[in-house]
Amino acid sequence: MDLAFLTPLLDRPGPWASVYLDTSRATEDAAQRRALLDRAAVHRLAGQGADERTCAAVREWLAAEPAEGSPPGRALFAADGAVAVDAPLADSPPDVATDWAPLPHTAPLLDLLDDAVPRCLVVAVDRTGAELERRELGGAARLGTVEGQQWQDRGHRAPPADRYEWRYRHRVEDAWDRTAGIIADHLARIWPGSGADLLVLTGDVRERRAVRELLPRQLRPDTVEVDGGGRADGTAREAFDQRITVAWNGHRTRHLDTVLDAFRTGIGRPGEHGTDAAGTETAPGAAAQGVPAVVTAARQHQLAALLFQPGGHDPERPVWTGPQPEHIGVQRADLRAMGVTEPQQAPAADALLRCATAVGAEALLVPEAVPGPPGGLGAVLRWSA
Repeated sequence: MDLAFLTPLLDRPGPWASVYLDTSRATEDAAQRRALLDRAAVHRLAGQGADERTCAAVREWLAAEPAEGSPPGRALFAADGAVAVDAPLADSPPDVATDWAPLPHTAPLLDLLDDAVPRCLVVAVDRTGAELERRELGGAARLGTVEGQQWQDRGHRAPPADRYEWRYRHRVEDAWDRTAGIIADHLARIWPGSGADLLVLTGDVRERRAVRELLPRQLRPDTVEVDGGGRADGTAREAFDQRITVAWNGHRTRHLDTVLDAFRTGIGRPGEHGTDAAGTETAPGAAAQGVPAVVTAARQHQLAALLFQPGGHDPERPVWTGPQPEHIGVQRADLRAMGVTEPQQAPAADALLRCATAVGAEALLVPEAVPGPPGGLGAVLRWSA
């Protein structure tokens, strides 16, 4: 899970109101049910000690939810009288859940955002340009077009059959190559801000392959080619959507396998763990497992990927935190040593997700059937300690 959307949570101190609720409108009594859920959410926040300004901000935000087009669920995070993040959820929470705490309660997002739903930038390519759309939460939004290099043949009725034919064909293919370059340059510019995790190229086979070859090297592992799409009308949407889902599942499985391989390689053998100057356990290589080692890595800005696995006790273990993401420790004294005068406790998952967001790390949920970190918490690091 890319955590960039949580960045606004770093901009203000707590305490924070966190709300998870069902916002679907699939039943006849949906409007009445939604009103009851909204009221229950605000009432529970007030009962947990949330201030009136923050309660009012949540109430007004929920009241402004559109009657149509709502996602199955929604997570709101608010503080100091304002909603900072509104995250649409792929699945409906089973019940209204609220929390009033020093840190936003972000841990449930790992399950509710559901990586099984494709988050793709789909690019339908032909020899004149491309059309772009973003796929997320089962919906699609057009992002515009890219116009390529147009070949002008000066009115020839047909390509000449004499010695100039090769030059003619060369110029046409050169125009196609220039179009591929224009599309690739455009994708390289918009990809960092697209919010997508997978780039899907479809349409003309020759042109999309040329585009892929011209993409920046770091973008190619997140790029796939899918047949069945195109700029022209008549695309079999259902079959094409199924191919995208297959490509997405393959991509996320390969990515998780890569991260888990890095974790297992970097964690080292039993007995290799050391301690830092404060006596806190540290990782021997480019990975860490367990609360003490992962917290130490987070404090040193080493996190590249956080690994969580359901059923473990480590994500719920309390740690000590302060105003800044790097203010995190297993003992209260750790925070005192950093100059934090009033350390506060928070679940390790919430505190570590804040650290990961601050350094641009990702978070992954490891399925229960897959061997993961003991205790349910691990990390792949940017460098060895």
